[in-house]
Amino acid sequence: SQNSHTARTVSRKTLCILNKEYKENMKIILVFLFIAPLALSARAEKDYSSLDSAASPETKSRFAMLDDVRILANGLLQLGHGLKDFVHKTKGQMNDIFQKLYIFDRSFYELSLQTSEIKEEEEQLKQTTARLQINNEEMKNLSQEMNSKIEDLIQNKIQLQEQVWGLEDKVTKLAIIHPSAQETEEISSLKAFVEQQDNHIKQLLKIVEDQHVQLDRQHNQIMELEDKLNHIELQELAENSFTGEQMEPEAVPSSVRNATVVTHKSEGAAPDCTALYNSSTRLSGVYTIKPNGSEAFDVYCEMKFGSSWTVIQNRVDGSLDFNQTWDAYANGFGDLNEEFWLGLNKTHSITKQGDYILRIELQDWKDNKRFIEYAFSLGGPETNYTLQLSRISGSIPNALPEQTELRFSTADRDLDTINDFNCPENYLGGWWHSECEETNLNGKYVAPRSKGRLDRRKGLYWKPRKGRYYLLKSTKIMIHPTDLKSFN
Repeated sequence: SQNSHTARTVSRKTLCILNKEYKENMKIILVFLFIAPLALSARAEKDYSSLDSAASPETKSRFAMLDDVRILANGLLQLGHGLKDFVHKTKGQMNDIFQKLYIFDRSFYELSLQTSEIKEEEEQLKQTTARLQINNEEMKNLSQEMNSKIEDLIQNKIQLQEQVWGLEDKVTKLAIIHPSAQETEEISSLKAFVEQQDNHIKQLLKIVEDQHVQLDRQHNQIMELEDKLNHIELQELAENSFTGEQMEPEAVPSSVRNATVVTHKSEGAAPDCTALYNSSTRLSGVYTIKPNGSEAFDVYCEMKFGSSWTVIQNRVDGSLDFNQTWDAYANGFGDLNEEFWLGLNKTHSITKQGDYILRIELQDWKDNKRFIEYAFSLGGPETNYTLQLSRISGSIPNALPEQTELRFSTADRDLDTINDFNCPENYLGGWWHSECEETNLNGKYVAPRSKGRLDRRKGLYWKPRKGRYYLLKSTKIMIHPTDLKSFN
């Protein structure tokens, strides 16, 4: 809208200038036409008085007038040609201006239509979110009522157990003495009553568990809708820059470096962090997992979005040099409590258990946060850890090739050297390079104060195919099963 208004203003100013020039030229022509006859008349009178040849004054005046008329005609002809060229040039400029105005008006109209559609979707999502929040409150109230009833039943159960214990004592005593038929019948009825109460309590406990499961689902749906709503709002902004955009509303946990983390040894063999979360583990930290067919190893699990993600890369301050060898990238390096690379072998052992989502979180030097998610597959060492991506969602333009086999490379083992130009050696850090593109989240950590162009090209960047470089302050790469209940 601002560009269209500016274009219209410039066009109006240009038309005013052209109109002003045209009027000034017309004034000059009229003045010339008015003065020319006077000059010719004065010249004729001068020639008539000065000439004293044998010819008559009338003949001399006539010849003088003809010469002046020729000069005047020649001047008018040249002026006419100049005016014609000026008119053609002015028409061309006006046509260009009208064409640009048409293009700006059309672009503004298309943007208006897209904005209207986005606002309609945003309103629908807001209404759905509001309804789910209301349902969530109702479920919470219902859960509180059920918990109160369960507490009452537990108290009744305790009292009944005490009565049963008293009856057991009586039964023990009656074992010596033959009880009467009436006493036996009373004992049987009491046992049946206690069993009935126990069954009733179990049913209520199951109902409460179902209610909790439903509450969790409602909570996850609300978070997903809020995430979609935030994505729609971000699409209204320019996609080629973090600057000026709203902060990503989702709660991104603080960096691992600033957290006090304790390594947890899980009981049993959990295949990944999501399985730990499903077993009631709710704290982010370092845990030991054992994927199917693999040895046990430690990973950092980040609890967010109603589940847990396995972190495979974390960079926050440049304290760790990511310009490592092929073996280091295969086995992993760094501190899981700070900056680290989990390792290609460990990541492959996790992802070969099923279908996984790859999530990349980015933060620029103005603390703006963005993310992008892919459906992906990662090959093993026999394929040189080939990566294939398919974008699912995100709040930043894609900068990695999709539906393409990308093989991992390092400076000491470059598998895709193009035109004798070694990508990992020139851009530093191991990565899935494609034609030596600029995107490399394992590159050298460069702060904005570094002005050298060559050094900046080796830095930590996100570079879409069409767009500028995004110089990054921190990155995080995580994986999560596509089926949230795959390890229940």
